[in-house]
Amino acid sequence: MNDRKQVAEELRRVREAVRARALHERTATLPAARTVQVPGPMPPDEPPAPIVVTPRPDNAALNEGWRVRDTLGGGGWRRLLARGLGRVLARVLDAQESFNSRQVQFDNAILDYIDARLTATHRHYDEVLGLHGRHMGEIDERHLILQEELVTHVHDLVRRIDLVLAEAERGRLGLERDVRELRDRARQLEERLSAR
Repeated sequence: MNDRKQVAEELRRVREAVRARALHERTATLPAARTVQVPGPMPPDEPPAPIVVTPRPDNAALNEGWRVRDTLGGGGWRRLLARGLGRVLARVLDAQESFNSRQVQFDNAILDYIDARLTATHRHYDEVLGLHGRHMGEIDERHLILQEELVTHVHDLVRRIDLVLAEAERGRLGLERDVRELRDRARQLEERLSAR
């Protein structure tokens, strides 16, 4: 009987020592959640290089050279011949000058239209690109915030999983140690009993 009491007492003492080492009584506490860091706004883009403006075509010579009669002439006999031909061909020269005049007016109107159209197109594209750039900046900012929140969440999950696994491992190791020691004690008891 005495041996049995000693063995039982020894088993109790070993079990309590194992439990103390395995920290069974200690309650598990989760680490505090990591704070989410909100990134600042995106830095502004560098301003684009200035656009070199293509010069407007010079139409001064065209505006001055539309009169056909001014080109006729010269000095001496040529002048007389040009006057004579001018009277004979007056209707043709008038028609040509009228056409030239309208052509010069049309060319000037086309140049004015192209200038106005290019200015309006650049203004429109600048507005569209400004809106697009602002929206892309906001999207990038939101993505950075979500990325930080995701990283924080994953870090918290990893710490929680590590804590749960560590507690489970401690408990499992303690139980395995208890079972091993109990087997050893049971084997020793069987040997003592079979020796008697």
